[in-house]
Amino acid sequence: MAGVTDSISAVVATLVAIAFCLSTLERYLARRSLQEIAWTLSLGMFALAAAALAIGASAGWTSATYRVFYLFGGVVNVPFLATGTIAILFGRRAGVLTLAGVSLFSAFAAGVIVMAPMHGVLPRHTLAQASKVLPGLPELLAGLGSGIASVVLVGGALYSAVRIRRGRLLWTNVFIAIGTLVTGASGILNSAFDKMTAFSISLSVGIMIIFIGFLLSGGTPNAHSEYRPGLHEAALSESPIAHG
Repeated sequence: MAGVTDSISAVVATLVAIAFCLSTLERYLARRSLQEIAWTLSLGMFALAAAALAIGASAGWTSATYRVFYLFGGVVNVPFLATGTIAILFGRRAGVLTLAGVSLFSAFAAGVIVMAPMHGVLPRHTLAQASKVLPGLPELLAGLGSGIASVVLVGGALYSAVRIRRGRLLWTNVFIAIGTLVTGASGILNSAFDKMTAFSISLSVGIMIIFIGFLLSGGTPNAHSEYRPGLHEAALSESPIAHG
């Protein structure tokens, strides 16, 4: 029964992440803003990680599916998400520099995780702890990538929520901050569920909460709407995530 729950939750997370990715891509095509392309890349990675989790939960884990899940779900997706927040809060120049740094970090992390030897036997129907199968540098990169980026993302969301203080944009920030925390709550869920169930539940619930925040920010963009990312307040009023 747990395997069915894991698979369904992971498939739901994949579909929601794809929908979110397409929404941010639509905004990027209409406005060509840096934050939207950063979010689109991040959510595409989120969808890949969720798809790998769905495959692992239903068909059994392999070295390839685990590495895809670990790279895109545990190391590089949150830094790209946080890049959008940097662009909103500090402007395009800071966003470009951050995007360049995150891209270099991601390329290095991808090489490390692809080439790192798998320690021990990978469990086929349970989610292995990275510290046991990919210890050392891959584990350190996950801590640096997701840890620091999560602080930036949640801090930026709370800061912009304090600046706005009222209306639906306040609730946008609240939902995105909560969703980001939920996606990282698998450790807490492990006390009540097995590891795979914890990850699948936190993944699907978290991305749905973040998606609600995006919808509250205004939904589908108008191609002719005014958008000036150089102005802080104007950017905040348009943002799906760095109101979040």
